[in-house]
Amino acid sequence: MRKLFMMAAVAVMSMSLLTGCGSKQTQNDSKKESAETVTITHSKGEVEVPTDVKKAVVFELSVLDTIDALGASVELGLPGGLPEYLKGYEKDATNVGSMKEANVEAIYDFNPDVIFIGGRLESYYEELSKIAPTVYVSLSADNYIADVKENINNVATIFNKTEEAKAKLAELDEKAEEAKTLANGTDQKALMLLANEGSLSVYGSGSRYGFIHDSLGVKSADENIEVSTHGQDASYEYISETNPDILFVIDRSAAVGGSVNAKDSLSNDLVNGTIAAINDKIVYLNSTIWYLAGGGLNSTIHQINEVIGALK
Repeated sequence: MRKLFMMAAVAVMSMSLLTGCGSKQTQNDSKKESAETVTITHSKGEVEVPTDVKKAVVFELSVLDTIDALGASVELGLPGGLPEYLKGYEKDATNVGSMKEANVEAIYDFNPDVIFIGGRLESYYEELSKIAPTVYVSLSADNYIADVKENINNVATIFNKTEEAKAKLAELDEKAEEAKTLANGTDQKALMLLANEGSLSVYGSGSRYGFIHDSLGVKSADENIEVSTHGQDASYEYISETNPDILFVIDRSAAVGGSVNAKDSLSNDLVNGTIAAINDKIVYLNSTIWYLAGGGLNSTIHQINEVIGALK
């Protein structure tokens, strides 16, 4: 009889513990469901993001640039290999892969409140969306500045930094207007060139770096450049024949690591005979920002300032 009583008592206690755990889980689920959210619109639709984000996975470096500019405080999951000016964030961050490959298990274990990705990780969008609200950050060539501002406002909204963003966005607008005024007031024509280990490609209106023409009004040295993600293949002869007044150069090797320096590869008679070279208007851009982190709050202002400097 005593044995039966003890068995019954144990059963009751077990049921009580299970009920308690179930109740706690229900409360947690209820808390998640009742948490306040903000609706963020991006190119893949809409997503509900909590208004009290504590942990964020950020693969898109323009977003990290904006977080830095706004002084947002958040625990971060980041890819390895950050550019030097953002390198300080790696120390306290959780590594969640690379800029081209997400470590899904690490992201799941990190348990973020929001995830930011860009084109390099587009194929992960659906998978990551199952872990946390995922914001896809994109920039259209023909509406670049407007898209930059929308992305910045999204980040500011998520991290409750809208007031801080207003002043910086006003500065961005001011710089963009200054660039457009200078571009409209000169006949100088520019060519955007990307150098990669001795290979050359150019970008015109409607392309990845075409916002200098489409948004800032810089005149193009070649109106017929093919629109392509990786640019139109070019040669030293092409540069000589196009003969730009300004030659903007992005050195990919300098941004991601390489052995062929753009200045060395462009130091030849064909390039040196161009108007740009003769007038000291070969402008070596901050390749890390242009190639890896363009479109952020600080980085876009820096990009526009470099264009302004070339037009003066």
